Amino acid sequence: MSEAAGIRVALSGAGGQIGAVLRPRLLAAGHVLRSGGGPTALTPLSDAETVTTGDLRDPDAVDRLLDGTDVLVHMAGTSVEKPLPEVIENNLIALQAVYEGARRHGVRRVVFASSNHAFGMHSVGERLAIDAPFRPDGAYGLSKAWGELMGRMYWDRHGIEGVALRIGSALPRPTEFRHLSTWLGHDDLGQLVLRSIAAPIPGYVAVWGASDNPRSYWDNGAAAATIGYRPTQSAEDWAEEILAQENPLDPIARTLQGGSFTTIDYTPEAERPRRGG
Repeated sequence: MSEAAGIRVALSGAGGQIGAVLRPRLLAAGHVLRSGGGPTALTPLSDAETVTTGDLRDPDAVDRLLDGTDVLVHMAGTSVEKPLPEVIENNLIALQAVYEGARRHGVRRVVFASSNHAFGMHSVGERLAIDAPFRPDGAYGLSKAWGELMGRMYWDRHGIEGVALRIGSALPRPTEFRHLSTWLGHDDLGQLVLRSIAAPIPGYVAVWGASDNPRSYWDNGAAAATIGYRPTQSAEDWAEEILAQENPLDPIARTLQGGSFTTIDYTPEAERPRRGG
């Protein structure tokens, strides 16, 4: 796959916050875009964009989105901690339906929105390599670990290339202490996705989705180089302002990479079963 413009790209989750960032950038790069807004009826941004609607658990909706495309950028699904049944429906069942649609339509590559929350129970004192073990901080993070493994399986079994983007805090700017380690600026997000669409890859790869943050929890050097991702933004530009503010996280959440997600329905040490002697 070349860096040239004109790749036929499907974007799921186009009606969401990240989708709104990506749509104009994908079009500006010269790609032909099919944007799926779920139940939201989107307005095309240009003649190069076709919009679709529908629930991605429905094969017909998947077929409308993927018709005639080469690459799927999958940003749809539940993106915060929710009860397990909702997460299963949107992040497991819908994802499997999307991958089966990719098989039907001969889609060459799926760029999957994974998450740092698949690793959220690691200590903030660790700096994680790309092959760090999954340590999900809840049902949402668990679903993203499952999604990464699904991408790996569909490459091994069906030859569909995969790029898993372990997205950090994708925001216009960092606003709190944790973001100094996890921020992904919108310009870097756009570059990351564009490189994931076009860069030659060895079948299946994962990349940390973060800007060039000196305090990052993640070592992204080798993984980013695989797709040619070179972040240009840094949370450190806001460090002085952020460090002057109180850290909003509770004492336990401050020690774990997943931040506030880690202490939702969390069992304190004193209330846990006794360990064998």
